[in-house]
Amino acid sequence: MAANTKRGGDIRVTLSPKTVGCTSGFGGVLRLLPGEYVTEHTHPYSEEFLHIIRGRLEMSLDGEPVSLAPGDSLLVPIGMRHRLLNVGTEPAEAVFHLSPLAPRPELGHVDTEVPVHLDASSPEVGGVR
Repeated sequence: MAANTKRGGDIRVTLSPKTVGCTSGFGGVLRLLPGEYVTEHTHPYSEEFLHIIRGRLEMSLDGEPVSLAPGDSLLVPIGMRHRLLNVGTEPAEAVFHLSPLAPRPELGHVDTEVPVHLDASSPEVGGVR
């Protein structure tokens, strides 16, 4: 899977309607180097599930910080602003899943902060392959 770097870090959607024809959500892996972050955004139709594999992360949920370490899992409720930062000294890795799907892929993600790489494309998650 190609990396999506638009909102920061290295995000790879591995399971989606486009990649495997699933109909209930999408997921993948996220890697952040020390100091890297994923810009703040919301998902108006989806919950996001995050599980930390390695590294030390901090998720801001509506502005409130939550510390995350390997083995921790976190639920981001529908519509909640969230931003993820690697606060550690080593690369961090997490797996994520979002469900249910938005009615159309372009409605699934709302930026509340300017993306790191504004001109980069968003991941292609929608549409059955």
